[in-house]
Amino acid sequence: MAIRITFPREKNQPPIVQTPRTHKTAAIVDSSSELSRGRKVTQHSSENSTTAEIIAELNALVGLTTVKRLIYEIQAYIEIQKRRTREKLVAEPLVLHMIFRGNPGTGKTTVARLIGRLFKEMDVLQKGHIIECERADLVGEYIGHTAQKTRDMVKKALGGILFIDEAYSLARGGEKDFGKEAIDALVKAMEDHKNDLILILAGYKHEMEWFLQTNPGLRSRFPIHIDFPDYSIEELLSIGDSMLKTRQYQFTSDARDAFRFMLQGVLNSHPYAGNARLVRNMVEKAIRKQAVRLYEKSTSSREELMGILPCDLSLEDEDLK
Repeated sequence: MAIRITFPREKNQPPIVQTPRTHKTAAIVDSSSELSRGRKVTQHSSENSTTAEIIAELNALVGLTTVKRLIYEIQAYIEIQKRRTREKLVAEPLVLHMIFRGNPGTGKTTVARLIGRLFKEMDVLQKGHIIECERADLVGEYIGHTAQKTRDMVKKALGGILFIDEAYSLARGGEKDFGKEAIDALVKAMEDHKNDLILILAGYKHEMEWFLQTNPGLRSRFPIHIDFPDYSIEELLSIGDSMLKTRQYQFTSDARDAFRFMLQGVLNSHPYAGNARLVRNMVEKAIRKQAVRLYEKSTSSREELMGILPCDLSLEDEDLK
């Protein structure tokens, strides 16, 4: 049975978590406070400062409330299975392969990297690194080439996570396409390296659902399904503020209003483009334009060096890609 997370379209509605458990689930709570409580409970046992730092880094991400909550549940589940093993009780196998579903720029890769580091600290993975790949890295040009390319990528990922973006593309060519060979090789690798590899398949929500339907055997091999929602306007503004703060810049009041107006326009015309990737592109371009503006002056004050003005902001079609 797969864990599923669904985010309602209506505002102010809590996410829906569906799990195979039959008992009543806990009420939805703020993820940051829940994760903090988790640290207090487990610090006296196996959790160390590095694990706490990774969780704090996860908590610092904008939005993703229920994604954070699920990762806390997985962390607790792993720890309890370890305790059961120490007490010679029956422990559930740690099958942690995952499906990430959401639009580009919703945090899928960032969360995967944090999970890799967390699992390394919890001794689930030996290395905890992440190997990112896509169809071109797995599918060859002739019979037998695909299996070898896929095995090579798996070998690089051993001890960590193999993260396949747009995984549904492996099934788009039909029965005669070499993508099917890649899927078969991945399934075999999941069995051969079940204690030393976690596979995360990522992509658009509807395409990933179609992909799982093309190969019914895949769904049962991925017990954890996470839907990554698009960010709201306020969350995108917070992401922009955070990106600038990290670089020791900041919006002026007028610039922040202009930034909001641009983002709203994007969401109205390109509903799937308005995510963190767009914000990063706009922030980095604004910093470059500010540099050109200040370069023309002989000196600059500290406030000028930090301030992003409305004239530094721009939005082009290439930013939406």
